[in-house]
Amino acid sequence: MTTKLKTEIRESVGTRSARKLRAEGRIPASLQTTIDAGHINLSIDSAEFMTARRSHEHVFELLLSGKAEAALVNELHWDTFGEYIQHIEFRRVDLTKKTRVEIPLEFVGHPKGVLNHLVTRIAVMTLPTTIPDLIECSVADLEIGATVLAKQLHMPAGCELAAEPDLLLARISAIKVEVEAAPAADAPIAGASTVAAPVKADAAAGAAAGAKPDAAKKDAPPAKK
Repeated sequence: MTTKLKTEIRESVGTRSARKLRAEGRIPASLQTTIDAGHINLSIDSAEFMTARRSHEHVFELLLSGKAEAALVNELHWDTFGEYIQHIEFRRVDLTKKTRVEIPLEFVGHPKGVLNHLVTRIAVMTLPTTIPDLIECSVADLEIGATVLAKQLHMPAGCELAAEPDLLLARISAIKVEVEAAPAADAPIAGASTVAAPVKADAAAGAAAGAKPDAAKKDAPPAKK
């Protein structure tokens, strides 16, 4: 079962027109061209679409000028902060024929090293009505140096791998630990001299008394005769 979405044809396109639609609670969208049909600019109700997406809907029936067209969400364009959808690209599909789609990968399990995932989505062939939300890729207990190839994935029912079988999905690498050497306890501080400067005994004694050696003679009053 697919969700029906009411659409409105967009007579004008551009930033100003799109901003106005979003302010009215609608999302600018487009339906891609095919051999049998042309490109269409349209808009849909934001609340209706988001409700369907929360129910993990992938395929919709777009109500266009009194007729319904089955369409797959081909791409979502989000704002810079990922808070709202700026534009949706729909792709026409035949509900009775398999189509190529890219499905997110979910890496599950704990390997015995560091997981380096090189691919986050995988291409499959499936009916539009049986598109999975994700495909699991197990990395549980994999040793250091192990790799995971696309052909090792367990495809959900109704899905066929459309990517290259030897496509490298993930690699397990060694854990790199950097140990900083502790300085020796009696090591001299860099840039500091370890030889004390010689100090004269008289100067040292005067310094200890808090006055220069000749200071008392200079400041004393003359003796009475």
